[in-house]
Amino acid sequence: MMASNSSPSTWCYLSWLHTAMFLVLSTTFYTPILVSCSKIDIRNYNKHCASVVPESTPNDVPEFTTIPFAAEQGGYFLGGEDILNHPNSSRNYYPSSSRRELSIHTHNVYSTDADDVYKVEASLILKTPDMAFYMYDDTSPRGPLSFEVEGFWSGSTGKLCMVGSGSTSSENGKHHVLPALLKLDGVRDSSTIRSLVGGTLESLSTAGESGYFKPISLLTIPQNHYEYTEVGKALDHVCTGGIEVPKSVSLSLKQSTPICNAFSRWDTAYKLEYSSGCNSTSNCNPFGEGAGYLPQIMSLKVIQCLEDTKSLRFLIEFPNSGYADYYSPFTPNTTLVAEASWDLSKNQLCVVGCRIFNPANSLKKSRIEDCSVRLSFRFPAVWSIGHTSGTVGHIWSHKRENDPGYFKTIMFRSYENAVVGIPGSKYEYTVVDKARKSCTEKQPRKSKGKRHPDANSNDMRFDMVVRNSKRRRIGWGSSEPIAVGDQVVRRNRYVMSSSSGAAYSPVKGKNNHSIPMSISYSMSFPLNESTYVEVFSEGIYDAETGKLCMVGCRYLDSNNRTSDNDLMDCSKILINVQFPPVDSNDYIQGTIKSTGKKIDPLYFEPLSFSAVSYYRQHSRESIWRMDLEIVMSLISNTLVCVFVGCQILYVKKHPAVFPFISLIMLAVLALGCVIPLMLNFEALFVPKDRLTTFFRRSGGWVEANEVIVRVILMVAFLLQFRLLQLVWSARSADGKQKAFLAAEMRTLYLCLPLYICGGLIAVYVNWRGSKVDEATGYAYSSSYQRSLWADLRSYGGLVLDGFLFPQILLNIFQNSAENALSRFFYLGNTFVRLLPHAYDLYRAHFYVEDFDGSYMYAEPGGDYFSTAWDVIIPLVTLLFAAVIYLQQRFGGRCFMPKRLKETEGYEKVPVASDHA
Repeated sequence: MMASNSSPSTWCYLSWLHTAMFLVLSTTFYTPILVSCSKIDIRNYNKHCASVVPESTPNDVPEFTTIPFAAEQGGYFLGGEDILNHPNSSRNYYPSSSRRELSIHTHNVYSTDADDVYKVEASLILKTPDMAFYMYDDTSPRGPLSFEVEGFWSGSTGKLCMVGSGSTSSENGKHHVLPALLKLDGVRDSSTIRSLVGGTLESLSTAGESGYFKPISLLTIPQNHYEYTEVGKALDHVCTGGIEVPKSVSLSLKQSTPICNAFSRWDTAYKLEYSSGCNSTSNCNPFGEGAGYLPQIMSLKVIQCLEDTKSLRFLIEFPNSGYADYYSPFTPNTTLVAEASWDLSKNQLCVVGCRIFNPANSLKKSRIEDCSVRLSFRFPAVWSIGHTSGTVGHIWSHKRENDPGYFKTIMFRSYENAVVGIPGSKYEYTVVDKARKSCTEKQPRKSKGKRHPDANSNDMRFDMVVRNSKRRRIGWGSSEPIAVGDQVVRRNRYVMSSSSGAAYSPVKGKNNHSIPMSISYSMSFPLNESTYVEVFSEGIYDAETGKLCMVGCRYLDSNNRTSDNDLMDCSKILINVQFPPVDSNDYIQGTIKSTGKKIDPLYFEPLSFSAVSYYRQHSRESIWRMDLEIVMSLISNTLVCVFVGCQILYVKKHPAVFPFISLIMLAVLALGCVIPLMLNFEALFVPKDRLTTFFRRSGGWVEANEVIVRVILMVAFLLQFRLLQLVWSARSADGKQKAFLAAEMRTLYLCLPLYICGGLIAVYVNWRGSKVDEATGYAYSSSYQRSLWADLRSYGGLVLDGFLFPQILLNIFQNSAENALSRFFYLGNTFVRLLPHAYDLYRAHFYVEDFDGSYMYAEPGGDYFSTAWDVIIPLVTLLFAAVIYLQQRFGGRCFMPKRLKETEGYEKVPVASDHA
């Protein structure tokens, strides 16, 4: 048997604790793990691993100087669908197209009586990003799959062979043990840029057994004892052949400036810009025509960063996507393994990239073949309206033009116009004079005693609701300053507004508020329901009047930009913004106009927008509005309870009216209460951080009282259900009321098709409203072009507004003049349905629209709310109430022509009083 310095149960507990602690501290996965701990059968090891690394007798004390991996070694794998997914499930939780990562955690290493052979105890963890989406699904897998393994490693051959087991559960809860064999090749105590570790994880069960799974191929990039062999050479030799950029145009990197901060983010991505004629992959693609596509973006993942030597190691991926996506699969054939070092003489990061050759669909056989790719990263010292990226650079081939693998130089720039943490950038204005000329007219008067936002505060950033020339809302936009004066803004979105409180200035320095300041902006907004644009602008801001006037610039070819046609149109967009005084109750208002002719392909209809400023006053008003809406929800739900209670008392006092009450109407009212209780839409669709921010600012009052609203809504549902039960029981108890049943069925036959047709119309409108940009693949949508489920939910609110419609039909079919409904019931519920629309008209006049998750009453996703709907729905609802009143007074067909009226209705059937 294999010796060990601790009992199996002790080692198992420690390994489980180590693995669990790692996953808890991970920023990506917060899911429980499955760990199977069992003493390894030495016969399995000798059977499968004796020919790879023979068994040796280990020492009792583990050592820490010789380890096969870094303590936490990352990598990738292919396969595993049959154990990551439930074998008997039709639901594909983790499709093969998702990114698949692994972690190897070395617990203990023991020297043995054989030279250069070590016993290793470790955990192998398989995980995919998709697991985060199924955390709350009780039928889904329970997180990363962990295997506890141990075996022997030969330092001389670089081979590691281990046996162990993991476990998983089927959808029906049955536990399955997964005996496994792990083989790795290339595991050495030193590594270079050409070092890769490949291997397989195989099942020790036979095909057909519950613990069997198909082989999984593995690939890791070694991290321990790494030697920088490529950039360790003279950097003048490494960075030759690229575009020569003067040192002065790039920021210098001081010894105290941490370079790791600029590249440590996992989502660091860059837009690629090709030279003209690169519409195909010929001699433009770093990976040749075999890649099958021309990459549009590049993303970095840092493997290692050394601050003392300013050296880094990267994985550089070129996914087949138009946007940065962490969930895209790892594709070795379009990935570079790279090492880099900072070149002080040129103020740039010199990078050597090596292609990974993957001859088959198996990571095990991957190898490094070509290290001729070069990259240069630099941080521009000067920004302008056409160059607002914190990081830029280029990619080129170190080969000659006629050599295989050569490609033309590719430019790239960072996705966001954000400062990367290296100070010193300045901004140069190029079109601000055009803005000065266009803003000389209609300047607002300067008001004494009123203070507008400071140009250097976070109040200058805002999200906006964009409307077209017909005042119809078409979507949301965002706007934030790039530079104030010549200083590039260092944005901090998590700092509260400073204009009305303590000073916080993203740009240091004092400004003369009596002199208008030059300012540069980045704005994203929809031109219509299907086109979304990003506009860079320059202009002037007068802090004494709150007026901001800018000229906007738009890329002529924003979807397929190349370095040769990187031109901007800066003559046809005029933007005006009016910031209200800090202590006012007004909102930011603005216009966006195209000054070109209508025949111009870039012309668009005038747009207007409004925005909630980030002033503290407006923040308090948002909380006050939420508090008011919760109070209104409490009042409305309480009134529903009272009105339904009145109807219950009414029918008990007058049991003869039971046959004349519509079951369909009562079912609609009951569903209107139960659906919001079953589905917590705020928790599902609203970002947690935004709601949490409001809840914290309200001192927890909002969050606590939302629970009270739901409790009262539950009481209302129980009362509605009780009323439905009473009517149903009375109908079922009397088998002679076939005529009443026939009238109810006629009502159902008429209502159901109408409801279904209305739902299909809502689906069609949603389908027509969701436009997809074919160039990018994005589906742009406004708040009214939401998901299909949200539109169906709004339609459900419309059905609830017309809750009296089934009762009207039943009265017509029965030609009844019976007072089936208490006036408190139908008039009271009508009032409750009218109140949200009246409030929405008030809210639209006094408040700017906020994000959907902040609405506690008259939520836009729960009904149709707009100026037109807020007029039409109340009028129709009041009409229904008036019809019910007339029917109960003069008969169900009182408003119909005489030839359609029947001379007699249903005969009243005496019903014994029910005092129960």
